[in-house]
Amino acid sequence: MDIANFVAEGAARDISPSREESARAFAIVAETPGDIVAREALLDSAMGPKRKTKSSEKLRRGRRPSEGLAFVARDASGTVMGTVRLWDVRLGEGGPAALLLGPLAVAPSLKSAGIGSALMRHAVAEAARLGHAAILLVGDAPYYGRFGFSAAKTGSLAMPGPYERHRLLALELVEGTLAGAHGTLKAAGRKLKAPTLAA
Repeated sequence: MDIANFVAEGAARDISPSREESARAFAIVAETPGDIVAREALLDSAMGPKRKTKSSEKLRRGRRPSEGLAFVARDASGTVMGTVRLWDVRLGEGGPAALLLGPLAVAPSLKSAGIGSALMRHAVAEAARLGHAAILLVGDAPYYGRFGFSAAKTGSLAMPGPYERHRLLALELVEGTLAGAHGTLKAAGRKLKAPTLAA
């Protein structure tokens, strides 16, 4: 994948003149511990309480995002306007490593400002830069298809829990990564540290 072209072409397509002013009013930066409360509130308002029951959540629970792959979009005052994270997974038992993207969310009042598209392009570019080979997600093909995601190579893969098969999408960052991949996605990567109790 030619990441420079991916980012440049996407920026030209996703930021129309009518949205240019809005799109310039935010910056995408690495998430910090101080963003957690704002991010959780944004996710609740954008996705509702059922977000924690989705099959993707089973792969995220008790884990930390993949190193260097948790981002927020902030406005000039520092307010969190959008969020995206990527998580380490294995494609089946002992299968190849990949990333699971999500959740991607933007403040409901800013859904047409180009923030989600900018977060997606940044996340994909950073994943490629860090040497990851493939990204999977559960989402709407018409939206994610413009970033190169499709269900063409996920037919032999499954999520751990209820999901709509046609919504399991993938993007190969390294061609051939998903060839022959099969089985249920497994959580991998860094675990959250359990809180220690004072003696």
